[in-house]
Amino acid sequence: MRHHNTLMHDLLKPMPWGTFDRLVDKHGGDKGVRTLSSKSQLLSLLHAQLSGATSLREAVATFASHHARLYHLGVEAPKRSTLADANRDRPAGIFVELFDALLKLAHPGLRRATTEAVRLIDSTSVPLSGLSSDWASYEAHGAGAKLHVVYDPAAQTPVHFAVTPQRNSDIGAAKSMPIEAGSTYVFDLGYYDFSWWAKLASKGCTFVTRLKKHTKTKVVLERPLSAEQTAAGRVLKDRTVRLPGRLKGTRRHPLACDLREIHVRLETGKVLRIVSNDLTSPAEAIADLYKKRWQIELFFR
Repeated sequence: MRHHNTLMHDLLKPMPWGTFDRLVDKHGGDKGVRTLSSKSQLLSLLHAQLSGATSLREAVATFASHHARLYHLGVEAPKRSTLADANRDRPAGIFVELFDALLKLAHPGLRRATTEAVRLIDSTSVPLSGLSSDWASYEAHGAGAKLHVVYDPAAQTPVHFAVTPQRNSDIGAAKSMPIEAGSTYVFDLGYYDFSWWAKLASKGCTFVTRLKKHTKTKVVLERPLSAEQTAAGRVLKDRTVRLPGRLKGTRRHPLACDLREIHVRLETGKVLRIVSNDLTSPAEAIADLYKKRWQIELFFR
């Protein structure tokens, strides 16, 4: 009978197994292991995710139902207790670094497929149960973590992530994130730091975010609105501005350059002060970039 590769086999073709083996050796993932290799653990978890399993028992049962085909993948179906022990005891660093390696493989092709790379930045809180208190007792009243994500809306996938204690600020995590030169970064008020905005601009990046209500700006140029913009009533103001000339404790402002300030009315009637270092694009295009930030909110849900 003619042999046919399984769907799982096809899905695993892009997997950098050489990198995975080096990570297993680096973290000692298979040290002292007799029954369930790190590769078998990985494929068990991948199959559980793809099959929509809701428990370890269901994950193990569905994976074991393909026992005759697992030989070609070089893995074996685990027992529930064995997989539970592996998930508890094996170093998570193997899978964290494997995820980063996969992102790097996918990312160049995704960048070439788009004329402009847009990156959405945001975070979400992750409540943890008491079972995590021995390693994640980040809060005084329980365990909690925060997931920080840089998201590519074109590819609908994160390109960078980090996990910190829940009390850590968003901007603190952002300052440790790698910056892709020439990309457009869109973020909310949690990343309100003029020095970091200046760092993005120094890398040739465009940023789009909001100004706080109390932030005063000096108007350099009042850009006239077209008849279409006035009729639509969405863009209320389009200005070239400068931020305050000096911050407390410094001799000069880190972002002493012309910026774009656009006032946009939402459907709810609320008016946003959008700011960007993009001085050439239409006001509507900049406003649409900020609106695109909702895609990362949907990703978290």
